[in-house]
Amino acid sequence: MTHLVREEEWAKWMRSAMAGDAQSYHRFLTDVTPHLRRMARRKCDHLGAPPSEAEDVVQDVLLTIHMKRGTWDPARPIGPWLSAIVRNKLIDSLRRRGRHISVPLEDVLESLAIDPQFSATDRLDAEQVLTRLKEPQRDIVRSISIEGASVRETATRLKMTEVAVRVSLHRALKSLAQIYRSKTGEDG
Repeated sequence: MTHLVREEEWAKWMRSAMAGDAQSYHRFLTDVTPHLRRMARRKCDHLGAPPSEAEDVVQDVLLTIHMKRGTWDPARPIGPWLSAIVRNKLIDSLRRRGRHISVPLEDVLESLAIDPQFSATDRLDAEQVLTRLKEPQRDIVRSISIEGASVRETATRLKMTEVAVRVSLHRALKSLAQIYRSKTGEDG
């Protein structure tokens, strides 16, 4: 079975689970757990974390899937959603243990691209949050995340180096995360 076929099956089970089918949810969790474990081990290796960290991350991921399954958009692929949860839980776990983690910007650039279903309301909300950033961070986030421009295009337009754009984008996203945490009351 190819990875794509497996992900489609997981998505089908998750849709059924979200509609109240406990058996489909059990099937989903049973089938996806080994994949999550492999993904967590691979990411631990990549970040230099001990292999024992992977199992803790998998448990956190499974709990997050259970608690946040309503946040998955059934019209979208489930694989990227699962990958993002694994990555975030690994980073959270390593931060709790006092280890600094740096996620390469290339790993998240794809998730910053504009969503074709981005509504006018979403755009207004995004613009309102962006007012909390200073220039050129605001322009960089708007260019890459809302307008869908590449780092290279943004750097050329702003007469900056690509490295400077990446650093500014990273700092802007960090600031936006802090704004979001303070707004939602997370202690994160």
